[in-house]
Amino acid sequence: MRNFDFKNPTKIIFGKGQIAKLKEELPENAKILMLYGGGSIKRNGIYEQVKEAISGFEVVEFGGIPANPEYEVLMKALKVIKEENITFLLAVGGGSVIDGTKFLASAALYEGEEPWEILTQKVPTTKAMPFGTVLTLPATGSEMNSGAVITREETKEKLGMGGPGLFPVFSILDPEVIKSIPSRQLVNGITDAFTHVLEQYMTYPSGAFLQDRFAESIMQTLIEVGPQVLNDPSDYTAASNFMWSCTMALNGLIQKGVPTDWAVHAMGHELTALYGIDHARTLAIIAPSHYRFNFETKKEKLAQYAERVWNITESSVDHKASAAIDRTEEFFNQMGIDTKLSAYTEDYHGTAEEINKRFTDRGWTGLGEHQSLTPANVEEIIKMAY
Repeated sequence: MRNFDFKNPTKIIFGKGQIAKLKEELPENAKILMLYGGGSIKRNGIYEQVKEAISGFEVVEFGGIPANPEYEVLMKALKVIKEENITFLLAVGGGSVIDGTKFLASAALYEGEEPWEILTQKVPTTKAMPFGTVLTLPATGSEMNSGAVITREETKEKLGMGGPGLFPVFSILDPEVIKSIPSRQLVNGITDAFTHVLEQYMTYPSGAFLQDRFAESIMQTLIEVGPQVLNDPSDYTAASNFMWSCTMALNGLIQKGVPTDWAVHAMGHELTALYGIDHARTLAIIAPSHYRFNFETKKEKLAQYAERVWNITESSVDHKASAAIDRTEEFFNQMGIDTKLSAYTEDYHGTAEEINKRFTDRGWTGLGEHQSLTPANVEEIIKMAY
């Protein structure tokens, strides 16, 4: 097991009716900017719950943050923060709203020329405007980590940012909110969380036995409760386990002491930037091809995953490892997710070459747990996913 430091300062308030506790967590005399997405919170009752809970505070609202938080939209919100002298940000939404709020928390105190530099120059955020979240869509784990991904339509880029200053002060997780989530978004949430775990697990054995078991248990839970949630989102037991699995998948715990990959995300982000494909679905497109391309370096872990998660125990390491990739792709397909790029766009020819060029231009010459995947390798993987 590798050396590591671990600190997660986010307070989690979990369970039924917990949105009412929001007022207890906000700083006294805070002037709040409440951020949300396309308005679904006004249709499902969450908006009213939040507004009632913060009724004693001065609140400014900013809605319309899109599914991939868009830089130009966020810059409008940043203007509101400065003009209204906002002191606290409240994200009411899923990962996109929370990621957008993290960008704003950083940008509000950024002293450089343009906040986009935070992403292009990988400026770590050590100090930010304080913010909290009310989670409405389990998926990304952004409610309990310090990372974010922002899209810029103008340049068709999707880039990451982070730093110790970007942990939410608190996050309220009420599993009952999923009752109103469309099936497509629930499927995306299951897939997103599952792939988050794979990125931190599917590398090579490193002697981190407990971390492996943590990761495997999250994947097993998602496999078990995913179909239950899709069948009946009002099943509180399934919903609560689904929500907590998504948070645990990316709150920093399972990546400590182990090598991590994240090449699937790097490639997937480009597919979203170029074609607007749902983030989770880009991961499902790339992951099977990525594991097949890197089979030799990952097969020991793939075989372990086959045995412990999919109960594939017969035959050789190579057979089990290959079967595990197939079973993972089947899992995505069974939930209704296509795992080939050609199912999402007719303009896929040339995509691999374009992403090769983008990675080369950015100096991203070594991806994956061994930092050995070149842009040319990335091109091959994406072609395999056509």
